[in-house]
Amino acid sequence: MSIVRNARLERKAEGAPAVVGTSVHALFHKTLINLSPAYFAMVMATGILGLACQLEKIPALPAALLVINLAAYVVLWVLTLLRLGYYPKRFIDDFGNHSRGTGFFTTVAATSVLGAQVAVQLQMAAAAQIMWWFAFALWLVLTYAIFTALTIRKNKPAFEDGINGGWLTAVVAPQSLVVLACTLMPGLEHSEAAMLGLTLLWLAGGMLYIWIISLIFYRYTFFRFDPQDLTPPYWINMGAMAISTLAGALLVGIADQSPLLVSLRPFLKGLTLLFWATATWWIPMLVILGVWRYVYHKVPLMYDPLYWGAVFPLAMYTIATHRLAEVFNLPFLLSVPRLFIGLALTAWLFTFLGLVMAVMTDLKRAGRKRAGTVTVRVSVNSQTI
Repeated sequence: MSIVRNARLERKAEGAPAVVGTSVHALFHKTLINLSPAYFAMVMATGILGLACQLEKIPALPAALLVINLAAYVVLWVLTLLRLGYYPKRFIDDFGNHSRGTGFFTTVAATSVLGAQVAVQLQMAAAAQIMWWFAFALWLVLTYAIFTALTIRKNKPAFEDGINGGWLTAVVAPQSLVVLACTLMPGLEHSEAAMLGLTLLWLAGGMLYIWIISLIFYRYTFFRFDPQDLTPPYWINMGAMAISTLAGALLVGIADQSPLLVSLRPFLKGLTLLFWATATWWIPMLVILGVWRYVYHKVPLMYDPLYWGAVFPLAMYTIATHRLAEVFNLPFLLSVPRLFIGLALTAWLFTFLGLVMAVMTDLKRAGRKRAGTVTVRVSVNSQTI
């Protein structure tokens, strides 16, 4: 009898490695279930940082960041589609979730920013043009799907729980389309209708910022604001204005190609400067609130995919200020992007290391579960013997 029991336990012990698969499998599905729609902010941050490095003539880094970004973009789309396939209800429910729904707009901005990298760094204008149309289609579908879902949802959260800086990705998305289109314009034939469309898209993004930032500022000042409420996406308060500045500066830069834009040039310049001033105003405010959260209240600084939403604005402010200095002929402003490129690189590096460490920690935990299971089974087998 003991021999039979021993053989059964040996088979169980031999089957123990299956727990490795089970642990990794469980970790994989946990990742899919909890995958934030806003994770594409990693592509946004990496892409715009790569372009900023190229603009500031930093060697090697633009190419390295492009490789990382291409891989990240593909991986995130694969995970997103797998999440849709395995957990369609969770995926669709996110559209009507006030905290997560607007994160889908990062897919639009990520595609546009990567498209700009492809156009500028790889000189593949045709591929970048295809990416623009894909991003535009995404933006069109997501804009009305998300805001419709948020509007008709029956059980809505309290105002202070539902609004956050992540909502401003709805502004970043259309502005990113303008940025990519302006990047492609010099090498493509275009019509006045196309120029009008880009101008309207830029203005609509600016108007959307006014609506949303009014709600965010109201939440800041008239509701209780705890350190835990200051989530990383609040940096998009600045980032949305930075990309609006970049889009405006690029429109001014191509104005000579369009009679419409020539007639609007003073207006374009004035609004672009307004956007840059607003982005600049936000920086000290966000730094002060960050010190209040992490230093005064000692909130631990742990990796969160939402931190990519804080890296993106720093890199975007870098490139936006550089382009602004060029089109406004203000060379003294070029010292600002030289400072911010260092800050953006540091923030990106720490966030990327946080991602790597988080992945390694999860894999180690899965390994410990497997090792613990093997140990228990082996000890039982020894006692049987």
